[in-house]
Amino acid sequence: MTTETQQATVDPVGLIVSLVTAAEDRLDPDRVREVVTGVVGGRAKSRHLAAALAARPAVLLDGLSPAPRAIADLLIALRKAGAGSISAPRCAQCGKLLRTFQRRGQDWYCAVCGPRPEQCSACGELRRVATRDHSGQPRCQRCPDEDRRDPIAVIVCQVAALDPAADPEVIAAAARRAASRPSHQQRLAWALENNPALLTGDGHLAPVPAVLRFIDLLCDSGIGGITRPACPGCHRTVRISKSLHGQRVCRTCIAKTRIEQCSRCGARREPATRDERGQPLCPNCLVTDPANLETCVGCGRRRRVHTRGPHGPLCGSCRSLPILVCSICGASAPCGISRLTGQPWCWACQRRSARCTGCDQVQPIRSGTLDQPRCGSCTQPESHPDCPACQDRHRVGQCPDCRLDRRLRELLTGSDGAIHPALQPLHQALASTKPPGTALRWLTRPLVAAFLTEVSAGRRQLTHQELDSLPANPTLAHLRSVLVSTSTLRPRDEHMARLERLLHDLLATRTDPDQRQLLHRYAVWHLLRRLRRRNNGKDTTHAQFAVVRQQVRATIALLNWLATQQLTLATCRQADLERWLCRGEARNRQEAGHFIRWAAQQRLTGLVFPATRWNGPTRALDDQARWDAARRLLHEDTLNTRDRVAGLLILLYAQKTATISRMTTGHIETADHTVQLRLGSAPITLPGPLADLALQLMAEHHGHATTGANTPSPWLFPGGQPGRPISAGHLGQRLKALGIHPGQARSTALFQLATELPAAILARMLGIHINVAVAWQRASSGDWMTYAADISHRPSDNPNQQNPTTQP
Repeated sequence: MTTETQQATVDPVGLIVSLVTAAEDRLDPDRVREVVTGVVGGRAKSRHLAAALAARPAVLLDGLSPAPRAIADLLIALRKAGAGSISAPRCAQCGKLLRTFQRRGQDWYCAVCGPRPEQCSACGELRRVATRDHSGQPRCQRCPDEDRRDPIAVIVCQVAALDPAADPEVIAAAARRAASRPSHQQRLAWALENNPALLTGDGHLAPVPAVLRFIDLLCDSGIGGITRPACPGCHRTVRISKSLHGQRVCRTCIAKTRIEQCSRCGARREPATRDERGQPLCPNCLVTDPANLETCVGCGRRRRVHTRGPHGPLCGSCRSLPILVCSICGASAPCGISRLTGQPWCWACQRRSARCTGCDQVQPIRSGTLDQPRCGSCTQPESHPDCPACQDRHRVGQCPDCRLDRRLRELLTGSDGAIHPALQPLHQALASTKPPGTALRWLTRPLVAAFLTEVSAGRRQLTHQELDSLPANPTLAHLRSVLVSTSTLRPRDEHMARLERLLHDLLATRTDPDQRQLLHRYAVWHLLRRLRRRNNGKDTTHAQFAVVRQQVRATIALLNWLATQQLTLATCRQADLERWLCRGEARNRQEAGHFIRWAAQQRLTGLVFPATRWNGPTRALDDQARWDAARRLLHEDTLNTRDRVAGLLILLYAQKTATISRMTTGHIETADHTVQLRLGSAPITLPGPLADLALQLMAEHHGHATTGANTPSPWLFPGGQPGRPISAGHLGQRLKALGIHPGQARSTALFQLATELPAAILARMLGIHINVAVAWQRASSGDWMTYAADISHRPSDNPNQQNPTTQP
């Protein structure tokens, strides 16, 4: 990589400005930077523009293509700003200086040379296309397809045939809004005249987009007889604006046709961009690319830029902070206001730890100065003296603790003037929240306040069923977790409850009683019963919920197709099933196969759908990358402790993110100066560096939730909701941001461990099923049939002890 290319990656705008100022002497650098900033836009475009200019700076003086469009935009903007030495873009064919241009590939053309000539359908000459005729064929300027009828009148006539009572003025206004130019109105009229069914459901065959806009305007105006078109790919009535094989399809269907394998993570998704070699990159790899991350001025972490404030970039978790004098270090910097002291403090002081002058313990600093720091326990909160409970203070106002107590009494007091008995545990937990402002802000949410008021007034029962009747949203989920965490509401298996509600709603929508009975038998009496038996009292995980949901949806898709073909599960033949599997809209084929196999076992059908046998990992296994990532997590102190521990548990002990997320503090045991981790029936002694990280995580583990959260949390990886662990999906996203892909890393670790340990020991130490351990042992070609014999023939450490297999 050259020096200029490296600079383009680090400071692309600075490189562009330096190249322009080297070729232009009329504009000062500040004016050049202003023009460049207005043209380049985002970081990716600025990097591409800088790399193109660094590769060929002469384009600034000659204006010749091939070159990216952004360079032509920059040349035009610099000329408008008064540049004298900078050349305008030149036509690639005639060399004319351009003020506006058309592009064909990487070349720029003027308005005369740009359009490609086509053969006129009337005279047959190869000329520029001036218009298109009634059938969409090109016409030159000498051979126009004249239609002297008023296109608006033709459109009104077509719509009036469907709804005679429709107002012609409303139809005409909708036509003018859908097609503003007369030529576009003419094409709209021709399209409706050629195929009137476009207005009654065949809108996906619209030759011009104006037809779809016209249909939407007619439906919004209440015109009768008009039908919004459905997507021919997924059969949903959504916006269809993309053209595919002569039909208009939705954005989801067009995205599925563009799926490629990401060159970085291997996921099959629609590419968000392409790298310098033209290889596809998925959206996740784009946003997590180190080149697209910047240091947030709010939190100091290198993250994706959400907004740009006057003092620099801000991530999605930070807001723009004012410049204040920090009460601890005295520096002028972006500061927040401490909830404990009410004084400004900067981000550096929020992360600083020192030995407290009050308790002589190394704690995070919450007040004081750099010379005399004080921790949170030794900090005296700000006094609010006029509060009825703070008569000994001497300042007008009310303290946050008393404001919280008053708010709790307003919400939780019943008609008898006392706290509702069922809400007593919630009152005790919220009254002791530190800082109290957190609970106060939570209690101001309309849903929380309304529900607690109705419970205290006796208009609602404090049950899960009452919460289920409310609109589902994150606030409701947090309220439920607070009530459960404070023992106000009994705990329940949330994912199992979601499954039961989902199945109830799906069964209620089935109009065919035979299909409803079959689906109820499969989903409720087979899938749910098997899941409950497998969990044996444990809570259902999100992955288990997703698997059952996919299986049920695949079954419904198959049953719907059978109904459209006038077939049932009993009358469906093998050829019919294979015909469905070959269709492009067949969803979740493997999950549908599970339903077919179950139906065959129940003697409901004679169809055959063999299961796919697992024969080993399908992705590439890079053991060297695994050890490099493990060394980085062990020795890079700037990373979050829980991310380091979670990543090492995957890289070294082949644990799933779902298993790691639900680990408790009881999984880590300390005895005889050793730290042991219990993943299966046999504990594992952790090596020194990982043992230190585990003890550090035990000492500082806490979640983001403060309202109603148990302290200390029993979870080793607490989540954002009180009393609940971090979700496996969120933990996986955090690890992917560090370049660790959990699935691939776990497969690599399991493959290596299976070659070194017998299946029985592997299952006992890692907590995996013995069948899984045996399958990985076979995939890695590990043969441990002679393991016991090998152990028995090893020499003993005690010279006086004889080998038991050796004859005396």
